[in-house]
Amino acid sequence: MKVKKAVITAAGRGERLYPVADTVQKAMLPVVDIDGLHKPVLQIIAEEAINAGVDEICVVCAPGDEKRYLENFNSLRENLLNTYAGIEWAQREAEKIKDLLERLQFSVQKKSKGYGHAVNCAKDFVNGEPFLLLLGDYLYVSHQTGKSCAKQLIDLATQENCSVSAVNPTKEFLVGKYGTLTGKHFGTTPGIYEIEKIIEKPSLSVAELELQTSGLRTGYYLCFFGMHVFQPIIFDILERHLEESDYPLLLTPALQELAENDKYLAQEVKGNRYDIGKKFGLLAAQVALGLAGQEKDEVLTQLVELLAETKKQ
Repeated sequence: MKVKKAVITAAGRGERLYPVADTVQKAMLPVVDIDGLHKPVLQIIAEEAINAGVDEICVVCAPGDEKRYLENFNSLRENLLNTYAGIEWAQREAEKIKDLLERLQFSVQKKSKGYGHAVNCAKDFVNGEPFLLLLGDYLYVSHQTGKSCAKQLIDLATQENCSVSAVNPTKEFLVGKYGTLTGKHFGTTPGIYEIEKIIEKPSLSVAELELQTSGLRTGYYLCFFGMHVFQPIIFDILERHLEESDYPLLLTPALQELAENDKYLAQEVKGNRYDIGKKFGLLAAQVALGLAGQEKDEVLTQLVELLAETKKQ
């Protein structure tokens, strides 16, 4: 099993980022990456996939956005080549954008019909192969030197030849914000589970009754990380749910069916996820990338100075 395709869902209009998302696609918001360079969020997510071995990328987007993405990336590349002509870092970045554009395809979600529907829009692109699924508004920071979160996930999926979802042990008061699951330990490696039950954004009382997982610290649950590797069987399940259900089509019921009928694992990924769409989420993501990057000392200095100034007030 080789994972050579990735799907990034980015069809949402970014209501949580009003007013900026009214004029700029949220996936094109600039963030300083760990290499110290400003990049659009979408580029950082795509490079997460590329650096994990992916060859082709499909962005599921809203109508008209495919043209805007291409225009924006081509404009960025031309600006790097023209404004910073002869400067080494700019030439390298322009080559990265060229490489991304050569790998990039789009699938349009004509109407907002749920996350499961968005994923299903990439069925033709996937074309019967396993694929990496990423959220267009999540940025990831790995705690494992030299191995990104996506690479950790792909390695396990390849080793076990099955679907794998990334999870993080999450404090109990946050379970209502995430898909939450439970399962039994798989193999001898800590942090890997065979998924048994999944509930989308459960109440704490439901989580306490149905989703406790042996071995986790008290008050913690396994919540989705926003990153998955799926076998193409997921599309068979989604297609059947499309025929049997009204919109919105959620992904979680399909994942529950996947767990019941096929080998499906969860992996505690060594890293953190940052939702740029939530309040102060973009700020948290930027600080995390800064602290994980080449300019960590400068970021720390600025944070300390800011805290000191705040304390004086």
